Amino acid sequence: MKIRAGYQISYDCPQPTPMLLTLSIHPSRIADLLTPDYVSMDPPIPANTYHDGFGNFCHVIRAPVGRLTLSSDFLMRDPGEPDAVDPGAQQHELGELPVEALVYLLGSRYCETDRLSETAWSLFGKVRKGWPLVQEICDYVHNRVSFGYEHASPTKTAWDVHNERRGVCRDFAHLAITLCRCMNIPARYCTGYLGDIGVPIDPNPMDFSGWFEAYLGERWYTFDARHNKPRIGRILMARGRDATDVALVTTFGPCTLAGFKVISEEVAPAPSSAA
Repeated sequence: MKIRAGYQISYDCPQPTPMLLTLSIHPSRIADLLTPDYVSMDPPIPANTYHDGFGNFCHVIRAPVGRLTLSSDFLMRDPGEPDAVDPGAQQHELGELPVEALVYLLGSRYCETDRLSETAWSLFGKVRKGWPLVQEICDYVHNRVSFGYEHASPTKTAWDVHNERRGVCRDFAHLAITLCRCMNIPARYCTGYLGDIGVPIDPNPMDFSGWFEAYLGERWYTFDARHNKPRIGRILMARGRDATDVALVTTFGPCTLAGFKVISEEVAPAPSSAA
């Protein structure tokens, strides 16, 4: 299948403002591009492109005074398969984990393992380790937290989500990640595109999506506590410890978000012509 994806994001800056952008698709999906995924800027300004410590594509820019519009529009090939499911995937002992996975056992800005450890063990201490444990955590978060865009807050942590019982997709992911880490399962935050492909169309405006990956059975598996079922058409942009590491735009000065639009939709196959 083919997916069209992209965005248009505008900022009004009262002064020249440095920014870090994490808006490109992840390097692991580059081979699937049918058209380039360029970060276009209006007005045109230079950008320093680099890979961060998590392997994501990032850009450093200096936004000028006035309005800056960032945009991209690309086509991607996708297998059209739902997220992989393996109920038999095993949990690893600490000494068996690859060293690069160990950081995803630790607390981070939005994932306070110290505050939720006792809760996690009281809830999930008797659940069979491995896939069943991660799925039980996803079920718990999905049933406990109510979704709503009006509940979005840039400072909301996993502890807050657990207590308030409401949030957006990143909040579902942060809480599930934290509970997994408390149970000694490496878990990392993911951000990207997730269009309404294979599911009823959501009437709300399209947005970027947040989900997570857990390390089981010698590989990373995708989990989504908000939707809590395998989905089709995810396009990964970035991975990190939590949303801090994969923020779409990090600004170093005052600015105002003036426009925000995201596209992620299946492209219907062209009709075949009669011979």
